[in-house]
Amino acid sequence: MSIQSVGLRAYANALQNFNKAERQVKDAGLGAPKAQATGFGEALKDSLEKVNNLQGERSKLITSFASGENQNVHELMIAMQKAGLAMNMTAAVRNKVIEAYKELSRMQF
Repeated sequence: MSIQSVGLRAYANALQNFNKAERQVKDAGLGAPKAQATGFGEALKDSLEKVNNLQGERSKLITSFASGENQNVHELMIAMQKAGLAMNMTAAVRNKVIEAYKELSRMQF
């Protein structure tokens, strides 16, 4: 096996992974920005939907990796980190909202 054929195979594999990731972004609706949310409730709903999509993608990749369909550990770890970070940020926002609500409830009018 020559170095050139190994390089071409690596390039073809990287191109295939890039195209696959591009399709996933388009399917998830993360590529094109949506119309501006009109209120806080809609913005919150959209954000929670994105977090839910990331969690679903993570679960799907874990299942495919465990069954042997997908051998790409890097893609799996990136999806797990994205989902974990999104969940941590969601929990942080929730905690701040609860803290603000408690602060408002302590105020006397």
